[in-house]
Amino acid sequence: MLDTGGVLPDLPLPATLDTRDGDLLLRRARRGDLDALVDLLADDPVSAARGDAGSPGDRPVSASALDAVLDTDGNDLLVVDQLSSPSGGPADVVGTLQLTRIPGMTRVGTTRLLVEAVRVRSDRRSAGIGAAMMRWVQHDAATALGTGLVQLTSDTARTDAHRFYERLGFAASHVGFKYRRG
Repeated sequence: MLDTGGVLPDLPLPATLDTRDGDLLLRRARRGDLDALVDLLADDPVSAARGDAGSPGDRPVSASALDAVLDTDGNDLLVVDQLSSPSGGPADVVGTLQLTRIPGMTRVGTTRLLVEAVRVRSDRRSAGIGAAMMRWVQHDAATALGTGLVQLTSDTARTDAHRFYERLGFAASHVGFKYRRG
């Protein structure tokens, strides 16, 4: 297991994100972030309904999934740290997202940057954290990785998220399909 990820080494990390709550640190996920990442997924009602409930018995599977993301070329998992907790304690994870660089033949060989699993802890939503993360992706990450298109999918139940992405300049230009096995 890679401790610091880094399978998209050209990303300009760590980075400082300017939010309404002050500056936050964007960095690569580490194995030690596992509990915080699982908690972020469980904190989201759509994810929890899909089985990401944060059950202790699921931790080994989650650890293997984290290893796979960090060990797969073209992927990176990032976290946002509050630099210090309101009580003055150690930094804690308040957001995350996964990036995948996808070379392509279409659009005259355009390389895409796929954004997945964008989450902000529920007690920190509406503080500008998600917007700061996505602006960094749209500008800094996309530029550093030489990608001409940033794309994402969002569950149809996430109507607030759809408005959020549209405010950031994303267009609902395609219809997505998924085939679930098992």
